[in-house]
Amino acid sequence: MELIILIFYLISLSILFFFGIHSLVLLYYYHKTQKILIPKFELPKELPLVTIQLPIFNEMYVVERIIRHVCKIRYPKDKLEIQVLDDSTDETQEIAKKLVEEYRQQGYDIHYIHRDNREGFKAGALKHGLSFAKGEFIAIFDADFIPTEDFLEKTIPYFQNPKIGMVQTRWGHINEEYSFLTKAVALSLDGHFVIEQQVRNKAGFFINFNGTCGIWRKETIIDAGNWQPDTLTEDLDLSYRAQLKGWKFIFLNDVVSPGELPADINALKTQQFRWTKGAVETAKKLLPAVLKAKLSLKVKLEAIVHLTSNIVFPFILVVAILNIPLVIIKNSFDEFDIYYNIMSVFVLGSISSFLYYVYSQKAIHIDWRDRILYFPLCLAGSMGFAINNTKAVIEALIGKKTGFTRTPKYRLVNKYDEWRFKKYVQRKVDKTVLFEILLTIYYVIGIGLSIYYLELAVIPFQLLFLFGFGLVGYLSVKQVFITSK
Repeated sequence: MELIILIFYLISLSILFFFGIHSLVLLYYYHKTQKILIPKFELPKELPLVTIQLPIFNEMYVVERIIRHVCKIRYPKDKLEIQVLDDSTDETQEIAKKLVEEYRQQGYDIHYIHRDNREGFKAGALKHGLSFAKGEFIAIFDADFIPTEDFLEKTIPYFQNPKIGMVQTRWGHINEEYSFLTKAVALSLDGHFVIEQQVRNKAGFFINFNGTCGIWRKETIIDAGNWQPDTLTEDLDLSYRAQLKGWKFIFLNDVVSPGELPADINALKTQQFRWTKGAVETAKKLLPAVLKAKLSLKVKLEAIVHLTSNIVFPFILVVAILNIPLVIIKNSFDEFDIYYNIMSVFVLGSISSFLYYVYSQKAIHIDWRDRILYFPLCLAGSMGFAINNTKAVIEALIGKKTGFTRTPKYRLVNKYDEWRFKKYVQRKVDKTVLFEILLTIYYVIGIGLSIYYLELAVIPFQLLFLFGFGLVGYLSVKQVFITSK
């Protein structure tokens, strides 16, 4: 039995180590491709017709902001069409209708498009709007983002290369300073954009459209099979299908589109669940096509890592559960010492992840030293979300379908803005919270055992698990308690 536990633990650690050490691969390409500059183009003299799509569902707090900012984008009115794709069932409808009428009277070609059902969810809304979109190019913004006035001026020029199918801009953060939670989320997202997206793009690997703040060639969407609702990450799905068709993407790290970060833990859990489950669904759907495609080995390998990275969460959970029994086994059986010597190598995975975030912060922030202090919180958070995201992975693997649950936003700009008593806040405790609390108690006992056995080296990692599960569980319960008053 002890040997079986050790083997399972080593397998899980090995998988986590593989994905962790992959950060060093990305950092290698980061340094290798730093001098590669994306060729810049001037705006064409004859500007193309652009359609901007705004997929919306129950966004009463931010719908006005997104519509007004989209209408501020510098582009000739006769070359710009705006579609407000509103599937809302609440007050958002009336707010959006009034704004659309206001701007129509000012000469904007803006349309309010409402569906009576959410068939296909966001993918269905985008596909519906695309069926009668006039534009040669399709820009997409979620309701919680604020496009800059020069967005089209900075993205349209790249489409003069007929092979370019999509241009993605980097997400900024409107409310990064709102709380320790938003600071940790910002750190995580910056790593994805500044390192992953930029490096993969410059190195010739596949990247993905991030669902918002990007612009597509309409022909690319159609050629790749259009928006499809069979995964919860329709953006990742279409991105891979388009690139498998031979279309090229561009990521612009220096063009920033600010968005609102989730400020409450349950909204963040909803977002993480959707992203995790959707990515695994997309991997199941498209990995066979990736393996069969005429791509170089390194492009295929990077695509496999990209599509399967969320599979780590069940293994994080296995490591969390088995870590404490291993402390007991180590101090009860001498014959397993060789296994523990091997395990010391796995700490490199955490070091490589730390370096990954250091470089992402150095690239975009002068005060990167202050921001990187949130790395332990970010790491603990990934551990604390293991139960939530493991559930997402399992549901995806067994083919259980669930609806698209959007992440609610509340127009939070400064730390004094309030969200706790607004509409859309989740006011019931999810079942996963019970397991988060149980694992918190489990790790209190585990740390006590480690102190008893003088296994001091393992305590920092146990503290991360304790803090991760404890914080996520505590905030989940606290949110429901304070918002129910």
